[in-house]
Order: sequence, then C-alpha cells, then structure tokens
Amino acid sequence: MISETMQTAINEQIKHELYSSYLYLAMAVYFDDIHLPGFAHWLKVQTDEERSHALKLVEYVNDRGGKVVFYGLDQPQSEYKSPLDAFQLVLAHEQKVTGLIHKLYDVAVKENDVATQIELQWYIKEQVEEEKNATLIVEQLKMIGDQRSILFAMDRHLASRGK
Repeated sequence: MISETMQTAINEQIKHELYSSYLYLAMAVYFDDIHLPGFAHWLKVQTDEERSHALKLVEYVNDRGGKVVFYGLDQPQSEYKSPLDAFQLVLAHEQKVTGLIHKLYDVAVKENDVATQIELQWYIKEQVEEEKNATLIVEQLKMIGDQRSILFAMDRHLASRGK
C-alpha cells in the first residue's frame, strides 16, 4: 500500500505530466499556425509522450492500491516570438520537470518507499533524454538565426520524428 504522502506527491506529478502534454499541444498549434508542420509534428509526438508518462504514474498508483486524484491544469502559453523562443520554453519546462521528479524521489526516500524509488528511476533517466533533445533543438535554432532556408530544412527533419 502506498502512503498518503507519497500518493499525494505522485498525483501532483501526474498533474505536471498532463500539463506538459497540454503545453506541447498548444505549442504544436502555434507551429501549425506559422506553417512549420515539422516542428508541430515533433511537439505532437512529445504531447503523446508526456501523456504516456502521466498514464504510467496513474497505473502505478492504482497498482499500489492508492487513489488517483486529477487536479486542474493552468492555461498554457500559446504565443511565442519565434521558434527559438518556443523551444527555449520547452527546455526551461523540461528542466523544471526534472527538478519536480527529483523532489518526488526525495519524498520516496523520506517515506522509505523503495518501490517508488525504483519506479522513479525510469523518469530520472527519461528527463536526461528530454533535456538533451530540447537543448539540441535550442542550440540548432540559435545557430540558424534568421536563415529561413535552414529553418525549413530543420522543419523537414523534425517531421521525421517517430516515423
């Protein structure tokens, strides 16, 4: 059985994972609106991935005999100055999520909940990948600057994610 403290902390993380999905969907719409469908596709894949992270936690709480509670989500930002601006937010958001997962792990340690510590190791490793991917796109966008032809080439490349 999962402790009340651990259950509450995981439910809060479920909210953050769902918000990530919501944020990335809003960003995908932004990229569709500015005619960069490859960026939009990349973010739609990310939306599904974040939702799957939330579902994994939902199943974990259920498997441990806990109760899942869904909290309300804030409205995500939907307008950006540029693709770089949007992806800088992606990176900052992933860094925030990494910190939240580390705090969640700390709760598991304090609760002496070894099962949750083991479960969260997957999320910790996943966040390394998430930050790496976001950093790569941010750095490439910085290198591109205002070169539209290269931006369109990058758009085509991002469209291949998951295919």
